[in-house]
Amino acid sequence: MNILDKIIFDKKREVILKKSIIPVSQLEASVFFEKETISLSTNLKNSSTGIIAEHKRRSPSKAEINYGFTVEEVVKGYELAGACGISVLTDGKYFGGSLDDLLLARAAVNIPLLRKEFIVDEYQILEAKAHGADLILLIAAVLTREEIKSLSQFAKNLDLEVLLEVHNLEELEKSVMPTLDMIGVNNRNLKTFEVSLDFSKKLASQIPTDFVKVSESGISSIEAINELKPYGYKGFLIGENFMKTDNAGKAATDFISQL
Repeated sequence: MNILDKIIFDKKREVILKKSIIPVSQLEASVFFEKETISLSTNLKNSSTGIIAEHKRRSPSKAEINYGFTVEEVVKGYELAGACGISVLTDGKYFGGSLDDLLLARAAVNIPLLRKEFIVDEYQILEAKAHGADLILLIAAVLTREEIKSLSQFAKNLDLEVLLEVHNLEELEKSVMPTLDMIGVNNRNLKTFEVSLDFSKKLASQIPTDFVKVSESGISSIEAINELKPYGYKGFLIGENFMKTDNAGKAATDFISQL
């Protein structure tokens, strides 16, 4: 069983447990169900930089990235830096995140928030909405076409945007549908954790122009972004590069100012 299979196995058990404790009606009673969504896709289309900055404490490949910041410090720093949106990791076991991180981020900033999670159930989309997210991530590698269709439609019904993540042509071809807003290419193979910008370059021409193109993972330099822009990418998700510094907000500010 590879790391991705383990994560999904644990995630499905986690969702079953959560459903037994917190009913859907409680999630739907959240004040955020009345909140208007802030559009990341619009921000990216109108931006010359396209940075989506990430709050991430650790990952399966890095036992610890940074536990020294509060969520508020990080996200406020990102907002001041001029990020188009913020990705918040909410997986606990593998990434050290939580839904509380999303809630605290929402209280601190007024730019689009992505719930970065391994979504396998509509319940998690309700959680995202209830904790102030503006968009969700769906990962093609772990979902069937029918699941992508039903989950993305469910998100749209809640006025959430959808970023669909793919890693190869097969995943892209099974996933393209009108209920998506953005298509992200993960430069990291989730099964081996190998990273290469070639994944984004190879898939760029295959992504229909209706969708905002986002490149994710392994982006740590201005050169990488300048390399990817001619391929039509409008969004660039960066996490580790900022989080591993002593001041994530300042690192983001310095980076964005050079673009």
